[in-house]
Amino acid sequence: MSKIETIEPERSPTYTLAIAIEFLGTHYHGWQRQREVLGVQEALETAIGKVANESVEVIAAGRTDASVHASNMIAHFTTHAYRPTHNWLRGVNSLLPDDIALRWIQPMPADFHARFGAIARRYRYITLNQAQRPAILNHQVTHIYEPLDLAAMQKAAADIVGTHNFSSYRAAACQSNQPVRTVSHADLFAHGQFIVFDIQADGFLHHMVRNLMGTLYAIGRHELEPADFLNILSKEDRTIAPPTALRGMACISSMPIILSISSDYCRRHPHTDLVKLT
Repeated sequence: MSKIETIEPERSPTYTLAIAIEFLGTHYHGWQRQREVLGVQEALETAIGKVANESVEVIAAGRTDASVHASNMIAHFTTHAYRPTHNWLRGVNSLLPDDIALRWIQPMPADFHARFGAIARRYRYITLNQAQRPAILNHQVTHIYEPLDLAAMQKAAADIVGTHNFSSYRAAACQSNQPVRTVSHADLFAHGQFIVFDIQADGFLHHMVRNLMGTLYAIGRHELEPADFLNILSKEDRTIAPPTALRGMACISSMPIILSISSDYCRRHPHTDLVKLT
């Protein structure tokens, strides 16, 4: 009996696309798709899926908490659908809510991964330090009415830089396997009545930035001394740190992922167009 030859159907090629996302997180329960509540991921997947005419999964460089905003969050998705870049961008943005937008979209090599390829994430936490509460910026900043000692807060912020065990500054619900993170940059500066905390690290624990701000506020109010930051850090115990700060936080960028691509991917994929990503 002759052997029957099996012919497999042709498969459509798969495309990997990187995107930069800007969103106002006020009305979202964080990045991640969840049951019964709306996350940014779900809104994006719905819009992109309509343009692709198929279901897609959007994977971000990191996950944001409820009410956290983003100005340049990197993510990626794979699809069998081919569309010119400008069609992707216009089509998806036309379907997204007004508080979410794509800044750019770019084809990438198949092994590009927004989360595992990221080398750093950057956040800014903004405080309005004045007697009167804000109205327009109510959901974008944290309002502290009593005067804060900026110099004391800056002294403590300098100690954040380096590799530390941040157990004292992680949420009880944090699912990370290990609490050690390397902070490459931590700066605290004033801009008029605003105090800006700018921090970059290889990754962040759940509520880590908000918990750090809680301690910095306590130092700014003279409830703690600048040296107390390292003392709390060394205890590796969340219960001894001040309460979590609210609002005021934005994921400024996960763009360092692109820097890692430019040095790594360009060696393996010399024709990758990175100009549009910067």
